[in-house]
Amino acid sequence: MPASTIKYKPMLSFSKIKEHVIAKLDKGLSPKLTYHNLAHTLDVLKQAEIIAKKEGVPDELDLLLLKVSALYHDVGFINVYSGHEEESCRIAEPELLNFGFLPEQIEKVKGMIRATKVPQLPNTLLEQILCDSDLDYLGRNDFYVIGEGLFKEFTEHKVISSYKEWDLLQIRFLEKHHYFTKSAISRRQKEKQQHLTEVKTRVGISV
Repeated sequence: MPASTIKYKPMLSFSKIKEHVIAKLDKGLSPKLTYHNLAHTLDVLKQAEIIAKKEGVPDELDLLLLKVSALYHDVGFINVYSGHEEESCRIAEPELLNFGFLPEQIEKVKGMIRATKVPQLPNTLLEQILCDSDLDYLGRNDFYVIGEGLFKEFTEHKVISSYKEWDLLQIRFLEKHHYFTKSAISRRQKEKQQHLTEVKTRVGISV
């Protein structure tokens, strides 16, 4: 029987995989990661499930792979800051093999993780969903609260050194960013543009 027709039978339930990754992140992530932390991973997981439902993802295996990708997409931050996506893939592969996933399924997971690297370049619907979930907050009312965590993290890692640099960085990022799925565009685009206008006004850029 060709490998592509083999029905996936998980050795462990998703709840066990989730428990494993959460424990790994909780123990391994630096407290200086005030944005790329456990709360962010759980938020991405939640949004991935919401967007997948709205986008009508029917396949249970695809949904499982999406949720696993959400859990693992930032696990590389345990070891590195720059290039964490590839490190996340390196960590995920052997663990997912142990959980009973097939190599081609793991490649899908790795593709989703790699797609979240900025600038985001998703090729499939599942990759688009994970990308939109990763930056869902840009169009939400907790934009400034979550953004403050990223400001602190970027300051700690010498990416920026002032609020002015942060605002200018946000403007450049918000101008270039776009959502990929119809549901994310419908739910988040308008408020994201409002945030861009507000940040521009704050730094004195005419809108």
